[in-house]
Amino acid sequence: MEDAVAGQAKMFGFGMPWESIAGYSQALQAGETLYISGQLSHDDTGTFIGAGDIDIQTKTSFDNLDLVLGHFGATRKQVVETTLLIVDLRQHFEVVARRHAEYFDGHRPTCTALGVVDLALPEQLIEIGAVVRLDLNS
Repeated sequence: MEDAVAGQAKMFGFGMPWESIAGYSQALQAGETLYISGQLSHDDTGTFIGAGDIDIQTKTSFDNLDLVLGHFGATRKQVVETTLLIVDLRQHFEVVARRHAEYFDGHRPTCTALGVVDLALPEQLIEIGAVVRLDLNS
């Protein structure tokens, strides 16, 4: 994991090879706002988890979102927006919507769900991004 400071912004990465290859951070804090890149279903070594299983992929993507939130001392209740990129949206929407509601447990951030043809990895069915306000009560 890396934590760097560039001016006022703090960046965070898991140290996965694709972060440097694509030139992005898992999260960037600018002031009291935290922008979290799309999280996907992988373990701490970068091994993809849950090929063909939208339920496992969604749960693991939210687990990875928790890791990013935790790095910044943030909680789910400080998430103000989520973006869900979903392959075969019509087929997978119910499972993803259920997992989203369970994850936030009564907290209701804004949410945009988009159906997409493909994501970065061939087995990937979902990617979950978020915007967080660190100045909100958790």
